Amino acid sequence: MKKELPQFHVEMCHAESKYRIELVYDKIKTLEGISASFPYGGSSGVWGDSHKSWTEQYGTPIGADITYYVGYEDIFYRLNVDFQVDTIVDLAKRLYATDEDLENDEELKEYVYERKPNQYGAYTEFRDLVFGFAPKGMVVVWLRYGASQKELGRYQAEVIKDDKILEKKLFASWSMNRKEVREKYLIADASPQKLDNYRKKYVWRPDITSENKNFKLFWILTEYFNAETENAVRPILLHPAKRERAIPSLITFFWETGKGEKFEGRAFFNWEKTNEQFKNEDNGDNEIQIKINPDNSDFEVLINGYPLETVNKRVFTTDREFKESYK
Repeated sequence: MKKELPQFHVEMCHAESKYRIELVYDKIKTLEGISASFPYGGSSGVWGDSHKSWTEQYGTPIGADITYYVGYEDIFYRLNVDFQVDTIVDLAKRLYATDEDLENDEELKEYVYERKPNQYGAYTEFRDLVFGFAPKGMVVVWLRYGASQKELGRYQAEVIKDDKILEKKLFASWSMNRKEVREKYLIADASPQKLDNYRKKYVWRPDITSENKNFKLFWILTEYFNAETENAVRPILLHPAKRERAIPSLITFFWETGKGEKFEGRAFFNWEKTNEQFKNEDNGDNEIQIKINPDNSDFEVLINGYPLETVNKRVFTTDREFKESYK
């Protein structure tokens, strides 16, 4: 019966290693009533990605009940949350486009609810449920589908005031006691504000062009400061939807202008400067425009036609092959 249910891994992450949290009790609520749980131990990795996997869990996750300890605040928290069932059921059924469909001529869609038997490599199902733990009880949850990651929501854990039993349970196997942890790891000014700021969204789309008449754009991967990722392949990327998106941290894109002329570009963004320009230029109908030089040597980045300062820009040659590559 489990093989017929959604399978997913659970991850626990934080923004920096100094913000690690430790689990005490945990439960993932499922629509089917099947028991599901978290990995053993504490959080790891970076915001949106723990860099660790664990045993598959089964069912449709519709909530979580988590008790955890934040050493850098010396506080026990409880997050007892129910996800919006209609939303999570829909997201759990989706398959997002991951790669080109080499077996079919049918145009790919951003996501589908059922793939054909020979489309296994083209679409990826819901695989990872990711919990991000931030200061002051802030918890963000994402669903990951291979190269695409979508935020489910931001939730608020509550402080547990009567925590003596929890303290005894957690510290029973630790080499340090609670006082020693507090003295070594306490961060008095820990704040979730920066991570909350990263969740700010504007209505925009990417527009990558070149005056080279042989220009073909093949793939765009956008990584956002809020830890979402968006993966777009042909023909989806040729007509990107204008919708609410966070500020990008990195846009990676592949293109060709002829046989043996294959390139990869990367644009790295500064959140404060990009957000400020969005605020000044925002008309509800925005574009981040990347204009590639005709000789493929460089590109410029703009918002609605106005130059946008980037942290870094890079262009590489590549040997990556695409379905419609020049032969």
